[in-house]
Amino acid sequence: MAESKRYISQEDLSKHNRRGDLWISIQGKIYDVSDWAKDHPGGELPLLSFSGRDVTDVFIAYHPGTAWQYLDKFFTGYYLQDYSVSEASKDYRKLVSEFSKMGLFEKKGHTAFFTLFSVVMLFAFSLYGILCSDSTLVHLGCGGLMGCMWIQSGWLGHDSGHYQIMSSPRFNRFAQILTGNCLAGISIAWWKKNHNAHHICCNSLDFDPDLQHIPFFVVSSKLFNSITSYFYERKLKFDSAARFLVSYQHWTFYPVMCLARINLFAQSIILLSSKRRVSNRGQEILGVLLYWIWYPFLVSFLPNWGERIMFVLASFAVTGIQHVQFCLNHFSSSVYVGPPTGTDWCEKQTMGTLDISCPSWMDWFHGGLQFQIEHHLFPRLPRRNLRKVAPFVKELCKKHNLPYNCVSFWMANVLTIGTLRTAALQARNFANPVPKNLVWEAINTHG
Repeated sequence: MAESKRYISQEDLSKHNRRGDLWISIQGKIYDVSDWAKDHPGGELPLLSFSGRDVTDVFIAYHPGTAWQYLDKFFTGYYLQDYSVSEASKDYRKLVSEFSKMGLFEKKGHTAFFTLFSVVMLFAFSLYGILCSDSTLVHLGCGGLMGCMWIQSGWLGHDSGHYQIMSSPRFNRFAQILTGNCLAGISIAWWKKNHNAHHICCNSLDFDPDLQHIPFFVVSSKLFNSITSYFYERKLKFDSAARFLVSYQHWTFYPVMCLARINLFAQSIILLSSKRRVSNRGQEILGVLLYWIWYPFLVSFLPNWGERIMFVLASFAVTGIQHVQFCLNHFSSSVYVGPPTGTDWCEKQTMGTLDISCPSWMDWFHGGLQFQIEHHLFPRLPRRNLRKVAPFVKELCKKHNLPYNCVSFWMANVLTIGTLRTAALQARNFANPVPKNLVWEAINTHG
């Protein structure tokens, strides 16, 4: 006689939501991942963010089909009572299946090769200009080329963190350390920890680190309440200094972005020097040290301190374009407080994300961020295939009345500055009412 299934309610499942007692649901089956959390390749935070909840769509989005075979060892023997799937989720899972059958998750093309080639050429031209020219203008241009090199290496680092861009995991790891730690001075371990949290909790004010920029920037008046960051594990204090800086954030946004790289350096060093668990810490530290050897050494070949400062500022300012691009996709989109629920994966990703319209020949400039909605729904999808799946995503959003906001690069900047300006004026006067979301206003104003 077959053994009858044992069920637990969603309320009972939600009680298992802390370190040492961490349960999740995938397709109605309950798994205990308490011990696995510390070894999870994506880090512990994504599991903690969704603990005590159904994570089926998130699991499908982030894991290849081969990952399913490893779930049984975590099965508790319980099933989720009244487990159901929304129509949007059903269609989303069908798209994942169809894209898999089409081989879109495996067909990476030559994007990584061409990007890596451009990185090498930009570095070589910058090196040649510094060593073989006495022109101040040439040296200034070399600083700009160095910034362009960092942008392109950033795209490679981003892609290699989401899927395997090289022929093997070992070469993929090499690409991560090279493009992140060695060439850019940014720990790939820190970036993956930060970026995974951003994707999982897209536009949650207290869970998404990409919206936690106090005291410099605030995208919502809800942050005036000094909420606690679950990523940094501390309170984001909105004190008098933060209020002053935020009051002028729409003016300081671009200047700060020109120097935003300094924060990435600091965050990398803080993580690598901390007692937190970091995979391959030795590789990470060595890579960052190599950066702090070659970059100052290269700058030292410039003839005087004036040109050295000019070169550094130029390289930082140009790569600031990429920091702006990261903000455009989310700053003006809908935000919320609290953890993601897991059952509204499609809704949260589309509501918190903005696409940038551009011709295909400009894809190199945006590095895949122009299809941010597609990227957030299908993070394992290689960059070259994002444009290909965009019509399917539009149809999914249209069918289930999900937002699909897409504007020009110029309008994305306008919306971002508008969001910052609104929050700045509210910081000066807490009595001001909270306006409607600026993306909503733009879409409904301009049709």
